[in-house]
Order: sequence, then C-alpha cells, then structure tokens
Amino acid sequence: MKLIINTVKGDNQDIEISLYNNNNNNIDSSCFNAHRRQAEMLLPAIEKLLIKNNKSPEDLTKIEVENKGGSFTSLRVGVITANAMAYALGIPVSSVSGEGDTIEEESILMVKPMYDSEPNIG
Repeated sequence: MKLIINTVKGDNQDIEISLYNNNNNNIDSSCFNAHRRQAEMLLPAIEKLLIKNNKSPEDLTKIEVENKGGSFTSLRVGVITANAMAYALGIPVSSVSGEGDTIEEESILMVKPMYDSEPNIG
C-alpha cells in the first residue's frame, strides 16, 4: 500500500494525503486546509486516514511526496515527514513526479525538496 503526501496543494496551503493499493487504485483520500499548521496537522491526519481504512503504518510499502512548489515551510514539512516515516518503517520514498529528486546519504534514500526560492524569514 502506498501513501502519497502533498503539502503544497493549491494557494491556500491545503494538504492532501492519499492511500493507494498495490494495483495503484485509490483506496481513500483526505484534503484539508492547514494554513500555517502543516507540521501540527499532517501526522495526525495520516494516522486518522490509516485507522479509517483499518490499516497501520506497517501496512505501507512505499511513500511518495510532492517535492516541488508551494511555500518553503509547507514543502519542507511534507518532505521531512515522508523521509522520516519511510526511514522509520524501512520502506522506499520517492517524489510524486519520479524525477531524479532522491539522494542517498549513508545508505539512506531521501527525497530532496526542490524550493522555488530562498526562504523569507522575517
């Protein structure tokens, strides 16, 4: 089963998470606004989606994450969450686009975020 994470959906900082079976058919999805609360809301939403479908994190075999576009923080939260979950579960992680956006550090495969611009920290 595959989990897809998109924290850069739309201009309103929406989050979309989806579960797909091994035949790449959508099992269930959830989309919600998380304006400035992505880090707070993403993991509980993933847990809720898994529980709703009688699944656990251990049922996941792959994670894909959107790694381009959106705000700096939204993108960073999605990519970091996907990388950390994949590492903890010992499963592959990749970008949704599948373009060569993964890197390997000390035998750990990670998705690299592709930022549109430098962060505006003020």
